[in-house]
Amino acid sequence: MEKITLYINGEERQVEIGPMDTLLHVIREVLGLTGTKEGCGEGDCGACTVLVDGKTVNSCIYPAIQADGRQVMTIEGVERDPELAKIQKAFVDHGAVQCGFCSPGMILATCALLRENPNPTEAQIRRGLSGNLCRCTGYQAMVDAVESLTGGER
Repeated sequence: MEKITLYINGEERQVEIGPMDTLLHVIREVLGLTGTKEGCGEGDCGACTVLVDGKTVNSCIYPAIQADGRQVMTIEGVERDPELAKIQKAFVDHGAVQCGFCSPGMILATCALLRENPNPTEAQIRRGLSGNLCRCTGYQAMVDAVESLTGGER
């Protein structure tokens, strides 16, 4: 076991990890933050997306040791930030949430996209969300939700 320090959702947390622990395991099982979901376990579906130093990562394949000393944001961190909570509201308002399984990853991907490009085109939005799979809503409602945050629907 090794002790690492994470800055998770703005709070410093020291945790003990094993050599094979993923960031997803630490988030869910050690820290008890269950908003981040495990889908495929192979880094393909995006359900486990979190932000590490502002960049999206698939936490199911991201070694926890690599997060040592870094800023990690989960969906719980989005809920605490009124500005970022607007993204969640836009997803609800535009019917971009159905079962909710992919929503945390989609919302965090949207956070990263809008921080990098506050006024993306539809093609840039689709590319920004492309690492996240959804089986319920289709993607147009999600695109509409993101567009509503960029100065109006197109």
